[in-house]
Amino acid sequence: MDSGGGGDSSGGGGAAAAAAKWRTDATRAFQYYLDRSTPHATGRWVGTLVVAAVYALRVLSIHGFYIVSYGLGIYLLNLLIGFLSPMVDPELDPSAAAHDGPALPTRGSDEFKPFIRRLPEFKFWYAITKAFVIAFVMTFFSVFDVPVFWPILLCYWIVLFVLTMKRQILHMVKYKYVPFNIGKQCFCRPLVDINSSWYHGCA
Repeated sequence: MDSGGGGDSSGGGGAAAAAAKWRTDATRAFQYYLDRSTPHATGRWVGTLVVAAVYALRVLSIHGFYIVSYGLGIYLLNLLIGFLSPMVDPELDPSAAAHDGPALPTRGSDEFKPFIRRLPEFKFWYAITKAFVIAFVMTFFSVFDVPVFWPILLCYWIVLFVLTMKRQILHMVKYKYVPFNIGKQCFCRPLVDINSSWYHGCA
């Protein structure tokens, strides 16, 4: 009996170790492909649009889970604000606004200062995609299908979106920054060879 119990314990330990190894390998593989997708912004966002379309079709076909969609919309709005906001808010740190704030150069002689987001593009994309996937999975559990009058939620979300974006735009105008890296980040200059003149290079 003792040997049988030891065998069961050993078997359970082996199964747990195998499960832990499988989880580690799966996590490593997921991170590998996630890292490889980093430079392919267009492809990533196209995939996210497909996931969003699948979720929208799911909600429209079953005519429910509006509270899940509302919560998803609030979360996406919060992510958008982080994506459009500078890493250092000049309203909270006046010294940053005076010295290293997010303002773009106003003269050709000014040094180029790229806009640094509070929420980088890759994290912004990943959070949105994960949110849509989680919301899609939630539509298969009736406990999340709370009966609500969806037009009220839609109107409230639109009002919240307009007010939030208005405040964000006023913040951009007040502190003179644009949440995109526009402008001339480098300039090309001629390099003179000993035998011939040719132009290349980016300083």
